[in-house]
Amino acid sequence: MKKTILFDLDGTLIDSTESILDGFRTAFKQQNEIYPDDEKIKSFIGYPLEIMFSKLGVKDELVDEFVKAYKSRYKSTFLDTTTLLPSAKEAVKEAYEFADLGVVTTKTSKYSVVLLEDLGILQYFSAVIGRDDVSNAKPHPEPILKALSVMKKSFEHSYMVGDTKLDAICATKAGINSVCVTCGYGKKNELEQHCKNIFKTPLEAVNFIKNL
Repeated sequence: MKKTILFDLDGTLIDSTESILDGFRTAFKQQNEIYPDDEKIKSFIGYPLEIMFSKLGVKDELVDEFVKAYKSRYKSTFLDTTTLLPSAKEAVKEAYEFADLGVVTTKTSKYSVVLLEDLGILQYFSAVIGRDDVSNAKPHPEPILKALSVMKKSFEHSYMVGDTKLDAICATKAGINSVCVTCGYGKKNELEQHCKNIFKTPLEAVNFIKNL
């Protein structure tokens, strides 16, 4: 049976740190609030924007305005400031040789599709599931279950490759295997609590899956 590999985006295949931090700086500035430090924001990457702002201390009634300000800025910068991580394209091309591929991300699929096309790897994926495609974001299993449904794939021989505990927890709840990478935003000691298979790069993760 052909394997299925679902990839997270931020910190797993792409480096979007510059555009994300710029969006947060802009949102806090427009709302006349003190900007948290970069490291604090990076520690929450992987969560939906509304949860990130909430974790950063934004009052519930203001979260929507912060999200709007972020998205307005992000859409004008993300193509110019996002790059593939080292070995990411090689990993995707290698995975495509033996598996059906999908993307499961907390970004909206609207931006993700445009970004993947701009980076030259959209054609390798048969499904792109984003925050706008589900009611519940990772770590809820819905995004993975939606991807498998769209791809008409079973749980057997399916893998989720991601860089944060949210990806690993999502995979476990969805009943598929998790493989984690340390090239992104998750801390290794935190990943180790939720993921047995941890590698430095997406290419190493793909080669591990290939040889199973």
